[in-house]
Amino acid sequence: MMKRLLVITLAVIGLSACNRNASDKVEDKTQVVGGTETKAPAVLAEDAPKFEFDKEIYDFKVIDEGEKVQTSFKFKNVGKTPLIITDATATCGCTIPEYPKTPIKPGDEGVITVIFDSHGKMGLQDKAVTITSNANPESPKLHLVGEVKAKK
Repeated sequence: MMKRLLVITLAVIGLSACNRNASDKVEDKTQVVGGTETKAPAVLAEDAPKFEFDKEIYDFKVIDEGEKVQTSFKFKNVGKTPLIITDATATCGCTIPEYPKTPIKPGDEGVITVIFDSHGKMGLQDKAVTITSNANPESPKLHLVGEVKAKK
């Protein structure tokens, strides 16, 4: 009986010690910046970088098939720590995003430029661009929308 009580007591102490350590610790995150992997300390949500876009949707209206559309999505880092964009991907190869490769300091602005090539695309279009970054909350998806008509 005494052995059982001792084992239960040690188990409770051990589990509570694990819980306390997990809640006190802020884990490091591995990030890739400019092809170099770096370990950056995680930040609390209230200190995290945050995107503030001037627009999240660009309506290119109606264009002829084969035309290229280019737009810029301007943003500001309204967070308290540098904003690092590690990737920007589009829903298809016809849409190419370009993003800043260097950290955006708190209060600074940046631009994500997107080019949509309508060659071979017909009808209503909604091309989404997903931004991968250290922002919290995560970046919204950016959209290029419009209609592609057949050449006359």
